[in-house]
Amino acid sequence: MATVHLKLGPADHGRPLSLDDYESADYEPGHKYEIIDGRLYTSPEANFAESMLENWLRRKLDRYSDDHPDVINYVAPKSRVFVHERQKATVPEPDITVYHDIPLDQDFRDLHWRDLNPILVVEVLVEGDEHKDLERNPGLYFDVPTVKEYWVLDGRDDPNEPTLIQHQRYGKRWVVREYPYGSTFATKLLPGFALLVDPRK
Repeated sequence: MATVHLKLGPADHGRPLSLDDYESADYEPGHKYEIIDGRLYTSPEANFAESMLENWLRRKLDRYSDDHPDVINYVAPKSRVFVHERQKATVPEPDITVYHDIPLDQDFRDLHWRDLNPILVVEVLVEGDEHKDLERNPGLYFDVPTVKEYWVLDGRDDPNEPTLIQHQRYGKRWVVREYPYGSTFATKLLPGFALLVDPRK
């Protein structure tokens, strides 16, 4: 008997789903889909400005990884982060995810997102869902013990001159700092990493 797949789109935002149904469904294109606390969460696909900012920051992290593989050894442009602490299926899909201990010598077919432990996650915000990136996600990513920092590259006012918002784990809370366009950002999480917050540099 043929398997019947759910057909889902933005009108299904908030619909209760099992992880199996979420993973096997067919989705209407033009939107991003996640499962959060057992419900479908939809948001717009990235526009060009968001794509540019994402690519710029990812390249900076890739270069750092090439030079410091002992600190981070994989930078994923799109990934799935399983929040095992939540009672219901919760799998946000950040724009950039950074890992330090992926066993890259293993057969790649044996590696699965649910088993990997990111240390840094990044979202790029231009015309997307600011509630998702600024209110929902800090709580989700804090529930992933290995995530030490969460960044939002915020281009809502002007994507040519974004602000980097750093959430840094400190005890049982995030410490939040903002680095405006033109400033230099550094973090102890990535020794030697210095980022001039200017996407044209």
